[in-house]
Amino acid sequence: MKNIQFIKYSKLWLTITTTVMIVSIGLVAILGLKPGIDFTGGSLLEVEFQEALPDVNLVRSYLQEGEHKNAVVQATGDRGLLIRTAFLNEEEHQQLVAGLAEKFGTEKNTVDEKRFETIGSSVSKTLRERAIWAIILVNLGIISYIAYAFRKVSRPVASWKYGAIAIFALIHDVLLVMGVFAILGRYVGTEVDIAFVVALLTVLGYSVNDTIVVFDRVRENLLHHKADTFGETVNFGLNQTIMRSINTTLTTLLPLLALYFIGGETIKNFSLALLIGIASGAYSSIFIASPLLAVVERWQVRRLAKA
Repeated sequence: MKNIQFIKYSKLWLTITTTVMIVSIGLVAILGLKPGIDFTGGSLLEVEFQEALPDVNLVRSYLQEGEHKNAVVQATGDRGLLIRTAFLNEEEHQQLVAGLAEKFGTEKNTVDEKRFETIGSSVSKTLRERAIWAIILVNLGIISYIAYAFRKVSRPVASWKYGAIAIFALIHDVLLVMGVFAILGRYVGTEVDIAFVVALLTVLGYSVNDTIVVFDRVRENLLHHKADTFGETVNFGLNQTIMRSINTTLTTLLPLLALYFIGGETIKNFSLALLIGIASGAYSSIFIASPLLAVVERWQVRRLAKA
């Protein structure tokens, strides 16, 4: 197999990476993520019409003119509606379903309730806090594990820096997913919920796994093979593992595509977050983590030369 010169274009890959991260941060800061019921509290009702879906705007107007002034209505599929309101007790829930059936249902076009969920404000606050802590603790655990696993290759790059570089690649992957969902939240109404946080944690695990495979090959080459420069060692390790990364990513993306296009409406956002994050994870292990490792080593050499 031809030796592809990944490290030669490190500045290009890192420039693209930095641009993507800045744009993603800007999107999240300006547009924001649209929180789902898990993080805001309230009630979520999903109904399905037997034959035809009524005009969503008419349903929205009907709810907002009544007791649900802040109701959010979204079509799901050809015949489904997703309605988010303030917290509803069981009596209010039944009144809402009955009102929809009376206003928009007919003898043939009946209304069937598919899902009803309620989360109080105190629970949603706890979920927000736990989601943030979960992501922080996962990142700290990753740095600690990689620093320990690479303790025997502290030259020319300190073992803890392998972990820090892996985290930088992870941040890129997470920011890209969040940036896409910020756009979707603003223009399509896509919400983020606990399933979205689970998807992010899954992306973290997948991305660092892919990165560690490359780093582990670099470690083996440092211990058992000689190269003219550290950059050449990293590049050789990348070429040894690139087909593994591509094959693993493709075989993971295929079932996720099936879940997204064929699976139920409730897992579409989860599948989409995984699709974006896992594809980004494969990219970051090849074009971010490894080139950055070589850049850090070159920076250390220049600093020592000046000293």
